[in-house]
Amino acid sequence: MTPFQNNKTISPNSIPSSPYLHFNKNTWADLRANVPMTLQESDLLAVKGINDNLSLDEVAKIYLPLARLLNLYISSNIRRQTIIEEFIGKQTHKIPYIIGIAGSVAVGKSTTARLLQTLLSEWPEHRHVELLTTDGFLHPNKVLKQRNIMHKKGFPESYDMKGLVQFVSDIKSGKTEVSAPLYSHLIYDIVPNQRKIIKCPDILIIEGLNVLQSGMDYPHELHRVFVSDFVDFSIYVDAEEEFLKQWYIERFLKFRMGAFSDPNSYFHDYAKLPEAEAITIASSVWDNVNAINLNNNILPTKERANLILKKGNNHEIEQVKIRK
Repeated sequence: MTPFQNNKTISPNSIPSSPYLHFNKNTWADLRANVPMTLQESDLLAVKGINDNLSLDEVAKIYLPLARLLNLYISSNIRRQTIIEEFIGKQTHKIPYIIGIAGSVAVGKSTTARLLQTLLSEWPEHRHVELLTTDGFLHPNKVLKQRNIMHKKGFPESYDMKGLVQFVSDIKSGKTEVSAPLYSHLIYDIVPNQRKIIKCPDILIIEGLNVLQSGMDYPHELHRVFVSDFVDFSIYVDAEEEFLKQWYIERFLKFRMGAFSDPNSYFHDYAKLPEAEAITIASSVWDNVNAINLNNNILPTKERANLILKKGNNHEIEQVKIRK
């Protein structure tokens, strides 16, 4: 327990050493200040994932204070760019502010990313906010099969890191138009001959399993730069592994009744399975793929984040930690 989790004064000597300040939901909610609520229930339907429990109350208590914090950081970054321009005596290219969002499969990274995109877009400055998932930089299934790593999709070796880093580098260099490959969860592969075009954003949110990974996670590429080198502010969405596994299975069952029923779905055959068998398969995929990737490659990056959102078993944020 820290001073930020209740109203009692605690001796500094009793506080465990940590690079983070800890807040529970109520003390974090107090930091919203006067940020207005602009969303309605209908807006949440457009941003929340198939298995996320997101309410306006949580937006008010967790995400509006976070949007306020990010806006302060972004404003400070803009002032820093102005100082550089004043120093060198000429105007430079607009450099987007990059927010990275990492975390496990099924933790709700995509919902967090879409919600922050919506909130930051509606700030009084009306900044242009783009969103990119690193899924687009997975190697195509053809390449993964050739390398015999289809079972390691989402692991560091399954990504085109050179392409991803080049994309982020181009964004940070101020290029006016940058493109990225598109990934389809329906066909479970890169979409041929299609690209996502990003033009001059003020803010770019990058969401993915590998956003915080660095050279230690790619030992065969130690002499290269990585996505984490270009991120201005990073967020890790966290939860206990037992909850993550439960959410993954629940999401799998919902996909089985929805997206998997599409004949074009890569997982169409799973739609025909009895529920008990589907649960067994989802549990096995978690244990043999996602849990290994989580513990070996994703979870070790958590302490690199500027901010950690910790979820409880109901998918709601229970604790926020921000780096001092």
